[in-house]
Amino acid sequence: MDAQLLTFIFVGLSFALYIGIAIWSRAGSTAEFYVAGGHVHPIANGMATAADWMSAASFISMAGIIAFAGYDASVYLMGWTGGYVLLALLLAPYLRKFGQFTVPDFIGERYYSRAARIVAVVCLIVVSFTYIAGQMRGVGVVFSRFLEMPIEWGVIVGMGVVFFYAVLGGMKGITYTQVAQYCVLIFAYMVPAIFISILMTGNPIPQLGLGSNVAGETISVLNKLDGALVDLGFSAYTSAVKSKIDIAAITLALMAGTAGLPHVIVRFFTVPKVSDARRSAGYALVFIALLYTTAPAVGAFARLNFIDSVHEKPYAEAPQWVKSWESIGLIAWLDKNEDGVIQYGSGTPFEGRADFVDGQGQNGERLVSNTPTDNANEISVDRDIMVLANPEIAQLPGWVIALVAAGGVAAALSTAAGLLLVISTAISHDLLKKTFRPQITEKAELMAARGAATVAIIIAGYLGINPPGFVAQVVALAFGLAAASLFPAILMGIFFKSINREGAVAGMISGLAFTLSYIIYFKSPWFGAVNDASHWFLGVSPEGIGTLGMVLNFVIAIGVSRFTAPTPVAVRAMIDDIRMPVSKTST
Repeated sequence: MDAQLLTFIFVGLSFALYIGIAIWSRAGSTAEFYVAGGHVHPIANGMATAADWMSAASFISMAGIIAFAGYDASVYLMGWTGGYVLLALLLAPYLRKFGQFTVPDFIGERYYSRAARIVAVVCLIVVSFTYIAGQMRGVGVVFSRFLEMPIEWGVIVGMGVVFFYAVLGGMKGITYTQVAQYCVLIFAYMVPAIFISILMTGNPIPQLGLGSNVAGETISVLNKLDGALVDLGFSAYTSAVKSKIDIAAITLALMAGTAGLPHVIVRFFTVPKVSDARRSAGYALVFIALLYTTAPAVGAFARLNFIDSVHEKPYAEAPQWVKSWESIGLIAWLDKNEDGVIQYGSGTPFEGRADFVDGQGQNGERLVSNTPTDNANEISVDRDIMVLANPEIAQLPGWVIALVAAGGVAAALSTAAGLLLVISTAISHDLLKKTFRPQITEKAELMAARGAATVAIIIAGYLGINPPGFVAQVVALAFGLAAASLFPAILMGIFFKSINREGAVAGMISGLAFTLSYIIYFKSPWFGAVNDASHWFLGVSPEGIGTLGMVLNFVIAIGVSRFTAPTPVAVRAMIDDIRMPVSKTST
């Protein structure tokens, strides 16, 4: 069987598995819909948390950005993994002991304010919709290539699957679906990585293969890649291009953003006891480490294989994967010197992203409508394709290609489902039940949650079809927004009894407004702002601006709290109770 038929089979079977689990674990109450009834085993919750957290950005895009950014992409590895440790140690156990359903629940109760709850819901929705755009984009990329349908239709199919198990099963269905999705995605990620490591270095362990010599040569993988890139006019793979301040800002924004992500935090409400929250965090970190320690090797192998496959190769003899990805617009070649040979080097061949028009050039290249640049580079590659194309580049069997496609879909759908759930929960529980309609029945609240999830899926699909960047970039923006808005409010809510409602509300609004405005200014087409280091405030990129937004949040929250009424005694007692150590049997 060819790779496309195998892909249909693998993806179809995975969808059938997810839908079957959703039917089996259908939520029958708000507790099951919101937090799976609070009875998930720590190991299962650890796997579900890993799948929830390792999104399309981790599976599809992270190794791609490592492949093209090299050392600078280490910010994603350090920020995302470091942030999870921060969440596990500083926030998760305390929030589990608080014992409610959502992050706005905690903020509303801790800051004794309906306004604080509403602001938290707004922050949550902005963060979640920004994040989910990257997930739906990842689904579209996978479907467009391997099932040969337009990206738009790929997003729509993904919306349909998520709608079924997220709306039907709620957190209960999502949890057990994510356990299955973790198994699919980690197997799909590791199998080709092991194959390629063996082919390139003879070492079956990718993490060790990255530091090994290339098979049959006396030069290491990284040294060979450094030399190849320098020869092509790029910076060395292992050298830094970004400024130190921007690297520090992006890393901290990703760390704090991870600790403030509501769809990850809510996972710790699903276990029976506080001690189980800590155990879940430990298991999840192990499960996450399997992929994150492999990603640098996958990125390096992919870049080296890509250079060997396309540079100075006649287009007529180019591998089939080049033309397959070119046919859906994610690779573009413009024969500038009209010699029929692909030239790969530093710089981009087009002003902006390549826009294809009907027809072919005299040497077979797809024609593009925008203006070529003056540099010698002739090929443009969407970095989101590198993990998906890696098995094809390395000429692995068709079943491995199909497995990677299924894994990419699993990674994107698992996180999309978690995000949709926290959006629907925030609307039905925090806005309706706890704010505007406290008398609402449980049945009506459950219907409202499902209705909110349906609307959220439609909006998410639109954002997936019209994303503001490639997958990892979009996700990085979401983390920055979470770092600037929710993380400071949660952290200060646990450890700073003097922060009152006025301070918390002012801090969240200012942090979110500053960070969102900065991102919109540099990332949206409305302002035409030049997005490079010479125009950034203090040299901090939009991906790292969440750090400055977070600092602004802390400063304003502390300042406002000093000049307004102190925190009530009852709230201070609640904080003391949350922080009080509990026995192993405590819930």
